[in-house]
Amino acid sequence: MRQKLSKEEILSRLDKEGVRYIRLWFTDILGQLKGMSITRREIEKVLEEGQGFDGSSVEGFVRIEESDLIARPDFETFMIFPWEIGEEKVALMFCDIQYPDGSPYIGDPRYVLKKVLGKIKEKGYTAHIGPEMEYFYFENSERPIMLDKGGYFDYATVDVGTRLRKKTVTALETLGIAVECSHHEVAPSQHEIDLQYQEALTMADYSMIYRLVVKEMALNEKLYATFMPKPVFGENGSGMHCHQSLFQGERNVFFSPDDEYHLSEIARHYVAGLLHHVREFCLVTNQWVNSYKRLVTGYEAPVYISWGRRNRSSLVRVPMYQVGKEKATRVELRSPDPACNPYLAFAVMLAAGMKGVEEKYPLPEVVEENIFTMSEKQRRRKKIKSLPESLRVATEEFSKNELMRQTLGDHVFETLIANKRVEWDRYRTRVTDYELETYLPLL
Repeated sequence: MRQKLSKEEILSRLDKEGVRYIRLWFTDILGQLKGMSITRREIEKVLEEGQGFDGSSVEGFVRIEESDLIARPDFETFMIFPWEIGEEKVALMFCDIQYPDGSPYIGDPRYVLKKVLGKIKEKGYTAHIGPEMEYFYFENSERPIMLDKGGYFDYATVDVGTRLRKKTVTALETLGIAVECSHHEVAPSQHEIDLQYQEALTMADYSMIYRLVVKEMALNEKLYATFMPKPVFGENGSGMHCHQSLFQGERNVFFSPDDEYHLSEIARHYVAGLLHHVREFCLVTNQWVNSYKRLVTGYEAPVYISWGRRNRSSLVRVPMYQVGKEKATRVELRSPDPACNPYLAFAVMLAAGMKGVEEKYPLPEVVEENIFTMSEKQRRRKKIKSLPESLRVATEEFSKNELMRQTLGDHVFETLIANKRVEWDRYRTRVTDYELETYLPLL
């Protein structure tokens, strides 16, 4: 758990460690990291009053006539980088974005997640999330040139990717971000580092740091790391399987010793909420045109809306690593990808699950067969629907949903729709290599 330091403690640590610059971070609506650097001389004032900035140039933020915003550092997020940046020691803090009058800015993704968590807290729960974020190492950012030909759990100490992954784990641990495990993934040059589950807001912050550290460590080796969902045709894409649970104090309310799957009624309703609303929140958890190149059959990514225990073709899985252990009981949503905005993604997942709990949604029958090998007739018989097949479909599903509007707020909801309709329009009018290779010699 993070520790909230006082202003005096932060200033003391800065001086003790010889830190001269502090990075203030936040994200735009698409989850891109934004921020500014503050000198040690200015930080005391910023800790008290926040730092003003022009929000009109930040994607999904304010219009030019109402552009003044304040970035107010969250003291709990204070960290010092374990390596020098430009031969200087640098600290970081995430910020909450506010209007000049001190009220929360409605377009701040961090605020959106905090609102959802506040409602969950009112019901007596805390939400824990553990994402498994996959990524690729390539030789550069121009073309996806692999570094190895490895597969799932392959291990070679002489492999550059393996060594780079180890260095990244060490950097994360030095920052105080606990890592459970790391390994080579299914596709060549694909890797995964699993962070120890945390309270949802902490994990969203850690996810942003994780992506930055993975990329920074790769750049230090003159390589490129990418969280693009499907960078290579014919290979598995990168997912972000999200393990989720609700706690009351130290008690995991998802656990029941009497249930066949060790799931409580709350957990069952929560899973039902995820299944019921996943088509509607898919735009947030899978927000790019490229996201839907991953969500196709044949590459292990989930396509069909179902749940199971051993079944990795299901959208929601109940992991069996430590069967019957209360704190290990959780549900795993397998559709999100690591290129999403984690604040918004966690917000919509939790809102969907909690809607199921509040409305007592019935949980559909479990599916333990391999859905990928079923015929369309078999899937219809079992009432198994599929995820949206494109960004366009996902945008239309999202745009009609009142739960998503309530969860994100009008500003984020409408801005995201507008942004994604522009992205789809740009994509559909682009002439691709596939079209040139297939049609130019023929037509």
